[in-house]
Amino acid sequence: MTSALMLRTARLVMQPVGPQHLNDLVRLKTDPRAFARMLGGVRTPLRAHQELAEEIALWGRRGIGIWVVYEGAEFVGMTGFMERADGRGDALRFAFLPESRGRGLAREAAAAALRFAHEVAGLARVVAIAREDNFDSRTVLGAIGMVECEYFMRDGYRMLTYESVRQTA
Repeated sequence: MTSALMLRTARLVMQPVGPQHLNDLVRLKTDPRAFARMLGGVRTPLRAHQELAEEIALWGRRGIGIWVVYEGAEFVGMTGFMERADGRGDALRFAFLPESRGRGLAREAAAAALRFAHEVAGLARVVAIAREDNFDSRTVLGAIGMVECEYFMRDGYRMLTYESVRQTA
């Protein structure tokens, strides 16, 4: 990955995922406190490894993907994009280690990713999906300007779709 795809915010450094991030991603994705409410739920180490390959491939194919997020030298989480298999579009995702929550890091990282999507990658529309009872994620999505636009049911849960549409001049 080129350094042009690295993002920096006031507190964070965001790097496109690569093989060197596998251990951090396995730690995050196998932690039920971090991934229980994510699409597909808590991952096995093998599934986290498979997803890393898919995420690297998405960067190569589309110029969008997942970033690992660091505060200083400390891995704190991930954010970025996936192609939704249900046809809803390119979806913003984020997940952070429980010990890094409550300080606005998810909001800061997700906002940087969303700006990248519209301003660099040229995506006209980005969606995000959150369970209705996931108030933390919904708060982040609202704080970065995404608006609720529809809902659907999945596995007995009401899922809310948020969207961000690129503003044209």
